[in-house]
Amino acid sequence: MSAVNDTKFTHVMFLLSRIPGMEDICLWIAILFCFMYAISIVGNSVILFIIKTDTSLHEPMYIFLSMLALTDLGLLITTMPTILSTFLFNFREISLDACFAQLFFIHSLSNVESSVLLLMAFDRFIAICNPLRYTSILTLPTITKMALAVMLRSVALIFPLPFLLKRFQYCQRNILFYSYCAHAEVMKLACSDITVNIIYGLCVKVLTVGFDSLFIFLSYVMIFKTVLSVTSSTECLKALNTCVSHLCAVLLFYIPDIGLSILHRFGNSSSLLPQIFLSYIFLLLPPLMNPIVYSVKSKHLRAKISRVLFK
Repeated sequence: MSAVNDTKFTHVMFLLSRIPGMEDICLWIAILFCFMYAISIVGNSVILFIIKTDTSLHEPMYIFLSMLALTDLGLLITTMPTILSTFLFNFREISLDACFAQLFFIHSLSNVESSVLLLMAFDRFIAICNPLRYTSILTLPTITKMALAVMLRSVALIFPLPFLLKRFQYCQRNILFYSYCAHAEVMKLACSDITVNIIYGLCVKVLTVGFDSLFIFLSYVMIFKTVLSVTSSTECLKALNTCVSHLCAVLLFYIPDIGLSILHRFGNSSSLLPQIFLSYIFLLLPPLMNPIVYSVKSKHLRAKISRVLFK
């Protein structure tokens, strides 16, 4: 990295970091990450393969599940090169453009996952509150339009971020606390006023995670209201059982995401280590657990997977 007297860089590089204070066990952490990546990629790939090849699973619920699995695979592929190279080989350098590209895909895919969870909540809402119109409302063309709207919203909101970051001068030690690039961390390294980035980042978070989580909450309020009006306790439990997998996926995604957002904005130096751990939980745990949760809770899907594996 070289700089001239006016603090402009001719060639800017960021340095990624391992977990502070845990350098002695980095190899074991790398092995754990490799194991999690392998299980996650295999699990989500199996889910996609089963849903694609089995026509009996071409239903709205499983189509949304395949969208979730595809998004998780995208997040894994986006973060895997820098995380594993940092922990396994201590290869820490990443160029400005590569960092911004990774940042764009991470935030875009995270917003897509949030939107897919909202679509899955809408699916459960229609299935329980208006089952007679379920197939007529959630048709394949409607689902396709929903997927396109989700993609366009995520890309449109995140697209300005790399350009907002690129206008800054980076004249300090460009060391990131993560082994991947995130908007909240990169903008802190700028030598300029980052107020616009802070406001825009907050607006994006409210328009995506904020609205999505609110509508998911309202969907489940209506679902519980409908279920509690059912006189039969057996039917009530049966209806709620179809929502367990989705509720687990929602909690796995939103709890780390909201916690990480709070720590980014209100945390201090003492909260750095929890912030780093929470960031890896947010990136690696949902792709790992979503296939497991859905395979365990869905008898139909579990039977199809067992049949393929035993063959």
